[in-house]
Amino acid sequence: MENHETFKKENLNKLSKRLKEIRIAKGYHNYEQFAFQHNISRSQYGRYENGQDIRFSSLCRVLKALDITLEEFFEGFEDK
Repeated sequence: MENHETFKKENLNKLSKRLKEIRIAKGYHNYEQFAFQHNISRSQYGRYENGQDIRFSSLCRVLKALDITLEEFFEGFEDK
């Protein structure tokens, strides 16, 4: 069984890859421009895409900016 830190790190990496994948699919090729256009701290958003921890409320805010539901975001999440 994985320890907690390994589990957390692996899933944060999946989350960060999923955020970047969706951002690019939505036509935002630059994370800084996406963050700026949606009034999200560019440095903080950059950390999310680099696999650092994200609060649930922040994730919801980013997903709203990406116009995607939680269900859509986590669809296929285990395959990442």
